[in-house]
Amino acid sequence: MKITNMLSITDLKIGVKFSIGNEPYIVLSYSQSKMGRGGSVVKVRIKNLITGATLGKTYQGAEKIGEADLFKKTAQYLYADDNQTNFMDMESYEQFSIPLSQIGEQKSYLVDGTETDILYYNNQPINIELPIKMKFKVSEAPPGVRGNTAGTTTKPVVIETGLKVDTPLFIKEGDIIVVDTRDGSYVERG
Repeated sequence: MKITNMLSITDLKIGVKFSIGNEPYIVLSYSQSKMGRGGSVVKVRIKNLITGATLGKTYQGAEKIGEADLFKKTAQYLYADDNQTNFMDMESYEQFSIPLSQIGEQKSYLVDGTETDILYYNNQPINIELPIKMKFKVSEAPPGVRGNTAGTTTKPVVIETGLKVDTPLFIKEGDIIVVDTRDGSYVERG
């Protein structure tokens, strides 16, 4: 395993990829505290990019962490079956699969034919990396009911992938909306 860089504990921000042992992880959440004379303590929630398992980990002081040796290639999402997502490499046109268990909730943002970045580790496709904002067509939207609009009123709509998204009342079926893929929240009308 080739380690390209060593990271300090303060480099472990959300989205940073690093290695523990011989497996790549991504930081999902991060909190840092200073313990008087003791130095920094960093608590992170991390996800294994191969197995999809999440765990909490604590790092202290001057610990060094190996940066994961990952690279990206563009591929086209083709379809999913019971336990696999299937892609086609955009350069070689070879088809390959990644288990649904590794992709997890990101599957909710894949539309047939969508181009996406594939993360490779040890020359094997292990996961996908979505853009932060993606556009989707609204396939189902109940009518907006006007009433007490003193606060921010929303309604649930269903986008073309089947994901439910809370949107403002003016969104209707057929609209294109932008969704934040980190948390599934509505950003704007597209």
